Amino acid sequence: MHPLDLPFVRSAHDRAAHRRTDPRLVDDLLKDPATRLLLLDGDTVATAGSRVALLAPDDVAHLAVRTRLFLGEADGVAYLAAVLDGSGSAAGPDLGWTGLRTLDVPDLDQGLAVEAIALAQWHASHTHCPRCGTPTEVAQAGWVRVCPADGTHHFPRTDPAVIMAITDADDRLLLARGPQWATDRRSVLAGFVEPGESHEQAVVRETAEEVGVVVDPATVEYRGSQPWPLPASLMVGFRARATTTSLVRQEDEIAEADWFTRAELGAAIAEGRLSPPGRASIARALIEEWLGGPAGA
Repeated sequence: MHPLDLPFVRSAHDRAAHRRTDPRLVDDLLKDPATRLLLLDGDTVATAGSRVALLAPDDVAHLAVRTRLFLGEADGVAYLAAVLDGSGSAAGPDLGWTGLRTLDVPDLDQGLAVEAIALAQWHASHTHCPRCGTPTEVAQAGWVRVCPADGTHHFPRTDPAVIMAITDADDRLLLARGPQWATDRRSVLAGFVEPGESHEQAVVRETAEEVGVVVDPATVEYRGSQPWPLPASLMVGFRARATTTSLVRQEDEIAEADWFTRAELGAAIAEGRLSPPGRASIARALIEEWLGGPAGA
């Protein structure tokens, strides 16, 4: 069985990590008119029409930029992300601002945007040394933060999380709703991997914790992974088979949980009683793989 074709995993650039150690890299690239910059304001990216806006250095020189990050290169062009200091409106009326959940652009644009947002989110939340509390300084073109007090180097982090399509012996799919979600929304289960735990073990544990269902470890099957840089997750997708069906909710995590046949799920979506996850999520892909077709429009 082939892995899923997932959003956020398409890319057409080389991250060129070997260039990051050049201390003049960013400054030199800003002097090159061929360099292109992607603009970030919070967790949104500047867009122009159906593309991410990739601007020349002179086009963004007037903007208040908090950090510049080296993203890589493609076809001889180097790309930087300019993380704005809340000044997105000054970038010009011809630009729009789009979040990852609704970003539908070519592979090059998508790969740059996912990388840029993930890296910028890390910088925003890791401004101080975890050892001594000193404000850290950006180094290696945005890929390291260095503590000037103790000399420690701190690198971007990614938190692995499992997300799983759990079915029972009758091939019904388990869908649930978090207490913070709209009452019609349903998705598959998910949870963070704990220290000292494999992905497969996390699938079994999280299912038992959240809904009291026992999963056969031998049935846990990898289906694909997707970065979710909101703020720093890697969603690792699985399918697995439950050996029990009685549902006992972890009430602070799960507001509702039910088993669905394909006919029941299709009818609930068609009648507007149930809203599936958005198309940008691996959850949607896992549901549609089991369903055998689109989960709504």
